[in-house]
Amino acid sequence: MRTTTTLVAHAELRARFAVALAEMYGAEVPAYTTLVEVSRAVNADVAAARGEAAERLGSLERVTAERHGAIRVGSPRELEQVGRVFAAFGMHPVGFYDLRDASASSVPVVSTAFRPVAPAELAANPFRVFTSMLAVDDARFFDAPTRERLQRFVEERRLFGEPLLSLADRAAAEGGLPAAEADELLRLATDAFRLSTEPVDRAWYTHLERISAVAADIGGVPATHINHLTPRVLDIDDLYRRMSERGITMIDEVQGPPAWEGPDVLLRQTSFRALAEERTFREADGSVTTGSLRVRFGEVEQRGIALTAAGRDLYDRLVAEVDTRRAAGDQRTRVEVARDVWREHLPRTEADLVVAGLACGEVRLVDGAALPDAQADGSLSLRALVDAGAVVVDPVVYEDFLPRSAAGIFQSNLTDAGTKDAELAGAEYDADRLSAILGKTVLDPIALATDQMQRSVDALSAQLHLPVTR
Repeated sequence: MRTTTTLVAHAELRARFAVALAEMYGAEVPAYTTLVEVSRAVNADVAAARGEAAERLGSLERVTAERHGAIRVGSPRELEQVGRVFAAFGMHPVGFYDLRDASASSVPVVSTAFRPVAPAELAANPFRVFTSMLAVDDARFFDAPTRERLQRFVEERRLFGEPLLSLADRAAAEGGLPAAEADELLRLATDAFRLSTEPVDRAWYTHLERISAVAADIGGVPATHINHLTPRVLDIDDLYRRMSERGITMIDEVQGPPAWEGPDVLLRQTSFRALAEERTFREADGSVTTGSLRVRFGEVEQRGIALTAAGRDLYDRLVAEVDTRRAAGDQRTRVEVARDVWREHLPRTEADLVVAGLACGEVRLVDGAALPDAQADGSLSLRALVDAGAVVVDPVVYEDFLPRSAAGIFQSNLTDAGTKDAELAGAEYDADRLSAILGKTVLDPIALATDQMQRSVDALSAQLHLPVTR
């Protein structure tokens, strides 16, 4: 008689992986535990004050459990391998982020984010890992001798062993693993991102640090590690205040869109400053000494509604307008200027954003509601359906990241701006190049959110037996 082995599926593997990393990171960076405690308190208070409205962008259970991590790797080989590891947890590469020109400081990395993509998988557990790869071939940052030594250093190390990669490939291909193998996968994957205790070559690390502290954290150490782990909060401004009141030094401001009376869009982020952590160093004479590095920090995020391509274009123009006004002499903070710009250009509700074609929302019919008249071509206007109260719009959560915000957080936690020769040509990177490295397509986050919205519009059209137009 044939027995059937029950698999631990991707969603459960992903949830357990997120918890294991959080436990490990909390032990390594105690201030992270404080950040999680404050996040939970803020979320509970927001839920109590706002009721159901607090859960428009995700249930309290999902938001409280939600995390994103960040790691850094040093080469295409390491990126391809880490992609195989994350595939074991049902996490796919989404989005291309070029941080090299998104910051005034030296941040020589390009990035993608590994995450689930199906709405049901996101609802089960939306764990994401923002993954940056060092652009070693970019001559603006690295001269030829440094580049050659970096490539050699990275090529000689092994971040992920064959037992982990083999299990990961099986989990990805089979949709999960039996319990014993699942436990082993989780143990090996978690250990792969643990802070290494091997001595750091001080001279080599210092050389890279003068170029970029981010480059030193990638190419100056023997292994990768979780650089930060990020809970999600429903009121990031309240969290910023509470963390500061506890004596924890936060970066200067919340990154991303401003707080205002209209809908939250895209992503807002902040962090506490990187803390000194004890590390061992190998000196030039071969001796081993003890010192400290400041590379890891605690980040927190507040997510809003996803934007369409037109919405992202508008968002980019608004950000540029904020920069223009400040450069012209507006002495207020970036957030204060941005708040005025937002008020001048953005609709005041999520539904209005969606109807205007700027944001993504799922539409659903209100039982018993009277329908508006059809248009001349026989279709129903989404605007008319919303105005008549016949249709409700539920926001599609923005599941991804913003290059400028990510670079801003990196920059805020650097001790030195580093060096960059802007006269030289940079190496060419885009989503297609990362896709070739990974051996799988880097998905477009705007297309994913837009497709999710369109499926709901198509379902509404089928339900009404009439086309619904936006």
